Amino acid sequence: MNKMMVPLLTLLSAAVFLTGPGRTPAIAGDMNTVRIYSAESGTYADLPYIEKTAMEWKQALTAEQFHILREEGTERPFTGNLWDHHEEGVYRCAGCGTDLFSSSTKYDSGTGWPSFWQPVDPGNIREVEDNGFFIRRVEVQCARCGGHLGHVFRDGPKPTGLRYCINSASLVFARGAFQGSPMKTGG
Repeated sequence: MNKMMVPLLTLLSAAVFLTGPGRTPAIAGDMNTVRIYSAESGTYADLPYIEKTAMEWKQALTAEQFHILREEGTERPFTGNLWDHHEEGVYRCAGCGTDLFSSSTKYDSGTGWPSFWQPVDPGNIREVEDNGFFIRRVEVQCARCGGHLGHVFRDGPKPTGLRYCINSASLVFARGAFQGSPMKTGG
C-alpha cells in the first residue's frame, strides 16, 4: 500500500466509526450545518452548528453545566436531578436545546446517571472514541454544539443492547407527548 492510501483509509475508518453501521453522519450539507431531528415536530431540519468561545459558554451555562458539557466532566452518581426522573417527555441538550433522548427509552441502569437504550435519532448525537483514564470508551456528544453528554456502553437492555449513560447536568427536560423517534427498534 502506498503512503497516500494510509491517510485516506484512516479518514474512511474514522467516518465509519463515528457514524456506525447504517447510520448517517451528523454533519449535513456543509461543515457548518447539522441535520437534526425534532421529536416535537417529527421532522428534520438543517441547523447551524453552534460554536462559542469558552467565555460565551460560561455566560450561557451554570458552572456545573460548563464543567460537564465543555470540559468533559462527570457528575457524581445519584446526585443529578434527572437520574431518577420518570415524567413523559424529551431530554434536550442543556447547551443548545437539541432533542437527544425520549423518556420512552429511559431506564434504571442502577448506575446513578440517566440511562437510555437509544437516542431520539442517531444524527442528533456523535459518538467519539475516548481513550482517557487508560480505558477505551465511546464518548457521546451533542451533534449540534459538541457538548460532552456522557458515554455509551454495550451492556444495555433489548432491543439495542446499548446504555447511553448521560450526565443530568448536560440535559434539560421538556414535558409532554412528542412524536418520538423515527428509528425502528426491532425486538
